[in-house]
Amino acid sequence: MSETASINLNGKTLELSVITGTENEKAIDISKLRDQSGYITLDPGFKNTGATKSAITFLDGEKGILKYRGYKIEELAEKSTFLEVAYLLIYGELPSKQVLEKFRSDIKGQMMVHEDMKNFFAGFPSKSHPMGQLSCLVGALSAFYPESLNPNQNEEEEYQTIVNLIGKMPTIVSWIQKKSLGHPVVYPKKDLGYIDNFMNMIFGEVNCDKIFDDAVLDAMRVLLILHADHEQNCSASTVRIVGSSNANLYASISAGINALWGPLHGGANQAVIEMLEDIKKDGGDVEKYLAKAKDKNDPFRLMGFGHRVYKNFDPRAKIIKKAADEVLEKLGVQDPVLDIAKGLEQAALSDQYFIDRKLYPNVDFYSGIIYRALGFNAEMFTVLFALGRLPGWIAQWKEMRDNKEPIGRPRQVYTGEVDREYVDLENR
Repeated sequence: MSETASINLNGKTLELSVITGTENEKAIDISKLRDQSGYITLDPGFKNTGATKSAITFLDGEKGILKYRGYKIEELAEKSTFLEVAYLLIYGELPSKQVLEKFRSDIKGQMMVHEDMKNFFAGFPSKSHPMGQLSCLVGALSAFYPESLNPNQNEEEEYQTIVNLIGKMPTIVSWIQKKSLGHPVVYPKKDLGYIDNFMNMIFGEVNCDKIFDDAVLDAMRVLLILHADHEQNCSASTVRIVGSSNANLYASISAGINALWGPLHGGANQAVIEMLEDIKKDGGDVEKYLAKAKDKNDPFRLMGFGHRVYKNFDPRAKIIKKAADEVLEKLGVQDPVLDIAKGLEQAALSDQYFIDRKLYPNVDFYSGIIYRALGFNAEMFTVLFALGRLPGWIAQWKEMRDNKEPIGRPRQVYTGEVDREYVDLENR
């Protein structure tokens, strides 16, 4: 017999179906509650509301588990390339060698960006934030590919739009980096892979390619995989709700980029470095700031520790900590800000106050350290997050469309004025 939940309203009992997910998650189906009773539920921030059924990502914050399409994040980060994971998220299965080669080839063939896009760069102020540039440029791609505006694309047309965006994203990100430095752009090369191409476009010069240590390339691979999806977070939900209006892929992803921009979401790794910079300016006393973090009356917040979803150790942080240690060792970076970061990490992992509260370093903490060690400006961190999150956003958009989900339209409880009499302007 199916499990149900009962709710009593004004003496009337309603029976609501209980839905059980494949990982035994439970949900009460209230989709017909308003029709049957006139009531809605109120859940600020949707903390307890499931907006969709999804087969893409599963996470268990209490147990510290993260899986993409049923595969543990630890195994994917160890064994897969970023494009393998991208294909897995979007299409549901790990690709065969033949399928993966075609996917890689198709994406590589789309890495060049139309030269007219440079006109957009010319219009951006020199100090404009990289995320503002990224959201504008991704949204503008629909103007160059008007066929993407068709909400009824067939499977092949949708595939071409997807590989086009995955191909162009690293090139656009590299152009943003080069503009911030006042350097000429570096074009993608046919003989380089996805991550090698990206890193060369970022750090290479028009007259000199850049050779990278394997540890650096592997750290970037791992970072992109770890950021690739994270269930129904703020930006993924934004992509789905914008896409539910039949908005094209570029517009939907542009909306996700803007949601990611906020410091409470993708901007957290930038906030980590800014916090470390402030500590350095104040003398670099780690113990002082650990004490401030413990003081309930002190407004200081230790950025990059703990996680709203994970009540245990963030599984991604365990993976990326190893990569961060390897990168710092290989590059031999001498940076007092990173020294402060390592001091905070060691103290927090051994301090009983942080252990009891499970305030462990999270993925934002370690990704910020790696990006800084590689030479990225802090304002570029969220852009790099977006590059990694792109496959997840695409997967969420595609799943929403494949499931023919209705347009997103939350309800509200109105708390404003009632039946006010209009007063003419001269009498106000």
